[in-house]
Amino acid sequence: MSIDQATARLRTVRQTHGGERGLRFRHVERVTLGGLPIAVLDRAETAKLLVESAMARLRGGRPLIFTSANGEVVSRLAADRCLADLFAQADLISADGQPLVIVSRWLCSKAVPERVATTDLFHDAARYAVRRGASFYLLGASEEENRRAFERVLELYPGLHIVGRSHGYLQGNELLRVIAEIDAQAPDVLWVGLGVPREQVFYSSFASALPNVGAIKTSGGLFNFLSQTRQRAPAWMQTAGMEWMFRILQEPRRLLWRYASTNPHALYLLLTRSG
Repeated sequence: MSIDQATARLRTVRQTHGGERGLRFRHVERVTLGGLPIAVLDRAETAKLLVESAMARLRGGRPLIFTSANGEVVSRLAADRCLADLFAQADLISADGQPLVIVSRWLCSKAVPERVATTDLFHDAARYAVRRGASFYLLGASEEENRRAFERVLELYPGLHIVGRSHGYLQGNELLRVIAEIDAQAPDVLWVGLGVPREQVFYSSFASALPNVGAIKTSGGLFNFLSQTRQRAPAWMQTAGMEWMFRILQEPRRLLWRYASTNPHALYLLLTRSG
């Protein structure tokens, strides 16, 4: 399903789930960054909320939806109403970008405590899930990347209950079969690593077909980092909000124009649409 097709269903989704979604996480404080409502939670708090709320959710309705935003996402949402509408379906949006954290310290009534990068959040959530007995399903990346990520996670967290996994290159009946499999396995947290906007289209299109799933967490390139195919930027670059530069050095042909076009726009939006 395309973004336009998913957005065409948004009116029905809002009518069906809008009131329910409005009641979720009302206790979580949010600030506006670049026009987006960003949760004022640190990584540990986000991991706990993800796992506990997924385990506690009464099954039978739409799963909870956790997603995140960085500067590139802020820019793309301002330019693409369809994508912005898909993000609006999420129950919680975290700051997966240090520039959002920095700007919140300058312009918002309350600062976002820290960057909640999904690649780091996964490990917090996995440790917490082992203690609580929560289950995961890993969906996304290529078959090889997904398998290697799965094996690495089991090495790191041998007590973690992973009920299944699948690559993300699915279409037609194969996609429907995997969705049915996921719902039958009923994981507490479904990690969806398809990248923006495919993972947003996924939850908009198929969340209603996953009533036995506790929560969906969008994950971007998580599995590539778990498999150790990709390397994280040095800590000082992450803290300074310059991880994008490290990524450009790794993949200049794919990312140079993307960041050159979105970074200035994102900075403008963060400075003018935050508070």
